[in-house]
Amino acid sequence: MFHGRTRTRLVGCLFVALAATSAPAFAVEVSDHWTLGGAIRARVDHDGSRDIREFGIDTVMLNAKYTSDSWLGAAGYRFYGKDYPFQYTRRFGDISFADQAWIGYRLDAKRHLEAGLNQVPFGLQPLFGDTFYESLGNVVGVEDLSEIGVKYVQQLDDWNVQAGYYARPAWSGQGTSRGSTYSIVLTPADPSVDGGTRNVERNLFIGRLAHNVQAGGWKGEAGVSLFTSTLRNLDTQRDGRRLVYGAHYAGNHGPWGMKLQYARQLMTPKNPDGSQLVTLGGFDGTFNLATRGNLYSVNASYAIPGSYLGGWVKDITLYSNYSRYQKSNPQFRDTQRWITGASFSLKFLSVYVEWLEGRNDPYIGGSNYAQSLGAGGINRWKGQLYMNIGYYF
Repeated sequence: MFHGRTRTRLVGCLFVALAATSAPAFAVEVSDHWTLGGAIRARVDHDGSRDIREFGIDTVMLNAKYTSDSWLGAAGYRFYGKDYPFQYTRRFGDISFADQAWIGYRLDAKRHLEAGLNQVPFGLQPLFGDTFYESLGNVVGVEDLSEIGVKYVQQLDDWNVQAGYYARPAWSGQGTSRGSTYSIVLTPADPSVDGGTRNVERNLFIGRLAHNVQAGGWKGEAGVSLFTSTLRNLDTQRDGRRLVYGAHYAGNHGPWGMKLQYARQLMTPKNPDGSQLVTLGGFDGTFNLATRGNLYSVNASYAIPGSYLGGWVKDITLYSNYSRYQKSNPQFRDTQRWITGASFSLKFLSVYVEWLEGRNDPYIGGSNYAQSLGAGGINRWKGQLYMNIGYYF
């Protein structure tokens, strides 16, 4: 049985009550320009092989948006803790960090600038797939990546052009680890990480070019991305380089959807021992990553129209995502992730139900968290059930 703590039962009752009695979820319009919102999310984790049967609070999110004829902006902050997988903390909120904090200016109807903590424009936006758990692109530091800098965005007929300069990653939030950011970024290793490095990323330059395409009934976009940055090693005080380039495609044909992402990552850190590893961090943890590799992500989806059970269930999407980080070092074992699931609206709740399979995956199946994306961990497929239930307001 799931852990029978009183607070866990209260979480379940809260979500049932929201589904049954809430008015439609909406953000609060404070003025003509300001909108405030957020979310309360719960999660279920079930892995019988590791005796994991957990249900508890996942996240509390607070968001603010500003929009006018000339100015725009957004800010968001997230809180975690106490429940799995952060059961080692004493209180909910012991882990917290910003996911965005930026202001923008509209140059005209098709061009604008963003400054602050905003999403780096690499590859498929905003995510590489339809899954809640995200692809391996996230844990190798190229998907759902936000850093501090300036971004230019322009829509020119069928072309979308984005370019940016990012001085540094996000400010550190609160947690028990040096990896206390929302995005997965280069981070000095925690003392517990064997073979960990102490690199930080600075001066990231990036460009993304995408074009609307249509072929055989499929409509979508295809594009390319490139970024380069400086890797400052805090031990040697020398600078290495990071280069990532990629190509993507996203399209729809009726209810069918397809998303493809490729990225090549090349890092040359100036580690004191010359190792082919760097340490990344985020979500209150740090782990090693092979410095060179190819990332592949393939996502297929099918949207089911209509509503069911008297209108309680609607917006159903079935999806499957496979991603792989193919490491260039032949002595390192590749990391793979396969997620199959469904998302839908249950009354006014947003629900994702997913079966997660991982191989040498730091987050799935109990593999070696610190080393799976480096030399490797459990070199066989391990799976678990995951569910996320959110009320957005």
